Amino acid sequence: MTNLNKYLTSAVAGGLMGAAVALLLAPRSGKESRTQLREKGLAFMARSAAQKVKVSNWGNYPKIEAKIHYFDDVEQLRHLLNQLPTVIARGNGGCYGDSALAPQIISTLHYNKFLSFDDEQGIIRCQAGVLLSELLEIIVPRGWFLPVTPGTKLITVGGAIASDVHGKSQHKAGNFSDHLLEMELMLADGQVVKCSAKSDETLFWTTCGGMGLTGVILNATMKLIPIETAYFCQDTIKAKNLDHLMDLFEESEPWPYSVAWIDCLTKGNSMGRGVLMRGDHAKFKDLETERQRQNPLVPPTELRLLVPFNFPEFALNSLTVKAFNFLYYHKQIQDVVKSVVDYNSFFYPLDIIYKWNRIYGQRGFTQYQFILPKEKSRAGMKVILQKIVERGMGSFLAVLKLYGDQHGTLPFAMKGYSLALDFPIRDELFDFLDELDKIVLSYGGRLYLTKDARMSKEMFRQTYPDANKFITNMKKINQNNKFRSLQSDRIGLT
Repeated sequence: MTNLNKYLTSAVAGGLMGAAVALLLAPRSGKESRTQLREKGLAFMARSAAQKVKVSNWGNYPKIEAKIHYFDDVEQLRHLLNQLPTVIARGNGGCYGDSALAPQIISTLHYNKFLSFDDEQGIIRCQAGVLLSELLEIIVPRGWFLPVTPGTKLITVGGAIASDVHGKSQHKAGNFSDHLLEMELMLADGQVVKCSAKSDETLFWTTCGGMGLTGVILNATMKLIPIETAYFCQDTIKAKNLDHLMDLFEESEPWPYSVAWIDCLTKGNSMGRGVLMRGDHAKFKDLETERQRQNPLVPPTELRLLVPFNFPEFALNSLTVKAFNFLYYHKQIQDVVKSVVDYNSFFYPLDIIYKWNRIYGQRGFTQYQFILPKEKSRAGMKVILQKIVERGMGSFLAVLKLYGDQHGTLPFAMKGYSLALDFPIRDELFDFLDELDKIVLSYGGRLYLTKDARMSKEMFRQTYPDANKFITNMKKINQNNKFRSLQSDRIGLT
């Protein structure tokens, strides 16, 4: 029971409602869940090759009918591109909205081999369908780690590039693309090309964060970072309000990793109270237990849990959010708690909950993630939190992060703060999000395309200043708009 509580606490820190769902979670073994994830995914791809199927990404919204095709080698892929008028590539469906949805989808999940690994220099090359979880299983025991990782390891390398993902280290390490040495992709005409930040940089930076609109990513070569252990030294610090929390972020800027959970339904002097978590790679001398010291590069076996069915809509309301937020904020008695945790607990607490997206019900959910310039973040965040309080539209997940600038022609990040909020799909939700859009726009912010499912074309054009440059570059590469998605049509990219 101690391990269960530890993992649930970590999951809450990533935004899950922890004990509120624990009674409905069924244990699963770590090995079974990993293998089952891929086997079910591949079986799904095989079945769908013959007929249209219902498909959605992680938010379970929107759901569409689509035909999904898969390939094992470049010739099969080239044949598919010759046969299909328009298409979008899709990895493990980890994007939340509609950026990897289209009537015709090409899955990369079969294309998942490791090609080379220089474990002296920390350089690895693999095909685009490899999951980050599979990468970690290879590199961590050999003393290497990903320099940038999002809050889930159950996404493909190709998806990480197409979204140019980021994580707790963005303010220090940048984005996934900053550590790519080279990649190959297949263009609309079937041509296979290589590119890097130093060679064909227009193609490279249009592809990184380009939401799959330049071609099908085939493989990537990445530079890793060395580690002594699979563990992290973590400080967990309570903050009494938003100003206090942002002060803690400023103090913690030298730390390589930082993130905070916010209680988004408090008001007055407690508005924006939260818990900041900052960390760094643990050295061998930092390890606390004999088990850690005996296997410093092998974390304990993950506890696997399952959300067995979609929650009813009434389970998620302002009262349950308030109750959860109160319990989570007060569960830590001390102002500061220091601990040593394994990398799964530190980065991927939600991954232990198989199908946690079912918590948001049959209609699914959307994540509203926005970023504001640093000099306007405090004022803008307070206005948005006040709007959330007034409307009672609280989120179990309310995650604040500090950012630096981002390379590329379609960057989400800027020097500033981002807040990510999960909202179950409700009839009144989109009108409320339109109101938030106006606030984000007035403070010079923008929304994250990888999480987006409803942004308007006007909002996109006004908040992404290099959108025209991206479209010009992309149309030269993406012949006849071969690659297009529901999102690219909705916001005017194709």
